[in-house]
Amino acid sequence: MSTTLFDLSGRTALVTGSSRGLGQAIARGLADAGASLVVNGTDAARVGAAAKALRESGHVVHEATFDVTDEAAVLRAFERLDAAGVEIDILVNNAGIQLRKPLVDVSADDWNKVINTNLTSAFLVGREAARRMIARQRGGKIINIGSVTSELARATVAPYTTAKGGIKMLTRAMAAEWAEHDIQVNAIGPGYMLTEMNRALLDNPSFDAWVKGRTPARRWGRPDELIGTAVYLASAASGYVNGQMIYVDGGMLSVL
Repeated sequence: MSTTLFDLSGRTALVTGSSRGLGQAIARGLADAGASLVVNGTDAARVGAAAKALRESGHVVHEATFDVTDEAAVLRAFERLDAAGVEIDILVNNAGIQLRKPLVDVSADDWNKVINTNLTSAFLVGREAARRMIARQRGGKIINIGSVTSELARATVAPYTTAKGGIKMLTRAMAAEWAEHDIQVNAIGPGYMLTEMNRALLDNPSFDAWVKGRTPARRWGRPDELIGTAVYLASAASGYVNGQMIYVDGGMLSVL
């Protein structure tokens, strides 16, 4: 099989929340497959540092510092990209936050912050990317980042679980409307990953043991283990794949 199926040369990918963590790993993987990048985050210094590191590796990188939960900021960001002639062919909705608190102690502000960052942002950024993909009439790729909690609930992370369950259905809703425009919308559901967002869990011996015992692979996942799935979903290889969610979880969802 020709590897050209997975070649992203000539494509430009916007990865939200790509100045660190899973987003940074996915962005680097897409760049290594040939894509130009738009690095996003809310901290300009962090975005700049991530972009600099990618450029030093020989990649073409643009910077877009904006808050994905702010509709006006999202609109302005796309207008700036339009003015600069940067056309998004691939969008990865990765930006997210976590909140660990018993549900009875979650305030409305807590709830809204997690839902807006993990779910509403995917709608806002996805809508603007799709509008332009449809107008250009050459298709596109949208990848939403879910979680094993798109399927399973766990105590103390109710807003996150709700948002990630919503990501699964938002992915299907986007596919239902945009597939006819040759836009493939799919999702990736990571399992427990070695990221800074999970640092408190990694440092908790009992939770670390639970993850390793609950996961058939008997270990945490690495951020770079999402790259293959992301490149596949961003490439011509997935041209007739739409509305799907692929779990990269070491087998966690397959067993009791």
